[in-house]
Amino acid sequence: MSDSHAPVAVIGAGAWGTTISCMLGDRGIATRLWAVSDELAADVQQRRENATYLPGVHLPDEVSVSADGERTLADVKAIIWVVPSLWLRETAARLAPLVPGDVLMISATKGLERGSGLRMSQVLAQELGAHWEPEIVALSGPNLSGEIVRKMPAVSVAASTSQRRAHEAQALLSSPLFRVYRNYDIVGVELCGALKNVIAIAAGMSDGLGYGDNAKAALITRGLVEMRRLGVKLGAHPETFAGIAGIGDLITTCASRLSRNYSTGQRLAAGENREEIQVSMKAVAEGIFTTQAEVELASELGVEVPIGQTVHGVLFEGLDPGEGAAALMTREQKAEY
Repeated sequence: MSDSHAPVAVIGAGAWGTTISCMLGDRGIATRLWAVSDELAADVQQRRENATYLPGVHLPDEVSVSADGERTLADVKAIIWVVPSLWLRETAARLAPLVPGDVLMISATKGLERGSGLRMSQVLAQELGAHWEPEIVALSGPNLSGEIVRKMPAVSVAASTSQRRAHEAQALLSSPLFRVYRNYDIVGVELCGALKNVIAIAAGMSDGLGYGDNAKAALITRGLVEMRRLGVKLGAHPETFAGIAGIGDLITTCASRLSRNYSTGQRLAAGENREEIQVSMKAVAEGIFTTQAEVELASELGVEVPIGQTVHGVLFEGLDPGEGAAALMTREQKAEY
């Protein structure tokens, strides 16, 4: 890593990007938060608060906000990408000519690219250069912005095929309230962070339909089986799905009212459709796009993902949530393993 006193760039001024910036700033690390528009950047910089995505949270003095990519990326020691999966490729292509040659590269976006099914580190490598792929670190875990900015403890995982980069990310991001573990299965960690959002939509639908905790426990448990089944087929280690990025994040996302994916499921159960929900949300429910990618990947690889297919049916095919639940319960009987 370059000069330890050099600033860190955080690309994406949504709730999670702003939260990461605050975490770094609180520790005295000079942090440059990049916003997609001049208007948003000027508003956040002037208010010292991201009133759109993280209202009520004061930005530390160490955090500056700009929509100028050259100013944001000049002489930084690390770049943390926190852009919704739908716009990550476009943003990376836009900023690629400005990226310094030897920096710590962290992807904190959870999702799969619609159409290609690629993980976020793969998208970044395609736009920034193939030499980056073994260097990129994925950050993932049960990390709700609304709790972290209120100084509640949390843990996360920094995953990379590069042990050096995983160590660097762990050192940069760790604090007494944010404990970061290393993991070298970036495939599994990224897939966990993406696929758990699909199960969270299902859990939200289950609660919205009034099915109770037994049903949600079943969804979480069988959802984990689906995630692991597809993940192993794509080269992930099965143990990763039993860890922080897997079951840890799955529990949080399926249980918390702060989860956008969980609340999406609740609203689907109440009769709203996908278009209505997306139009009304300021932020992005990544599980909507990941559901498409998951079902396409599963079909190509011959992997069963009945919960994912049911969520897809509700989101994109007009399936009634109650009918989808009934279909899951009456599938062919089989052994658990």
